[in-house]
Amino acid sequence: MVDVWTEIKIRRPCEEVSAYAANPDNAPEWYVNIRSAEWLTPKPLAVGSRIAFQARFLGKTLAYVYRIAAYEPGRLLVMETADGPFPMETTYTWEAMDGHTTRMTLRNRGKPSGFSAFLTPMMAFMMRRANEKDLKRIKALLEARPVE
Repeated sequence: MVDVWTEIKIRRPCEEVSAYAANPDNAPEWYVNIRSAEWLTPKPLAVGSRIAFQARFLGKTLAYVYRIAAYEPGRLLVMETADGPFPMETTYTWEAMDGHTTRMTLRNRGKPSGFSAFLTPMMAFMMRRANEKDLKRIKALLEARPVE
């Protein structure tokens, strides 16, 4: 089982951070490994929405579809996939620290099967590194925006 949990504090209001992070159209901007996101269901984001992603991870191109399993705007987003050799659940949470700072968490859980199971320890390490880069990138992008 892979269970990677990371967090960061972003100096932006919770509503701004969560709206940006929960929008799949923004994923290629702040996720290091995601190359594209395509809506398979109509917008806006809701439980049951499906989004196809293309990513590069460990030197391989991956194509997968996430289904939104839970969504509470400004608080929680849970996406899951059951296709491919590595079923995955990704969870974002957002918590207002004050009116100007948000704590964002990013958690990836999954159970590799087949040959992927052998690589679980390395995959967890690489996922943690990628998640930390992703959170640093979203922090930099959002904090560089002019304050309204």
